[in-house]
Amino acid sequence: MATTLAIDDVLLERARRVGKLRIKKETVTQALTEFIQLRQQRETLKALGTIEFRKKWGYKKDRRDREYGR
Repeated sequence: MATTLAIDDVLLERARRVGKLRIKKETVTQALTEFIQLRQQRETLKALGTIEFRKKWGYKKDRRDREYGR
């Protein structure tokens, strides 16, 4: 699918050099891929921040309870 975009030439060239890529299409594809991955990581981290842990949790007690079938 061909798409026409107005992208800052200086910014695109910097990204191409930093990414050590040969052509503009590779640069844009890589940038979009990394952008998506970053956003997905943020969503995952945000979800992890909503987990509530037991305040008096003790891993040793839980391990003993599992071993003795409590």
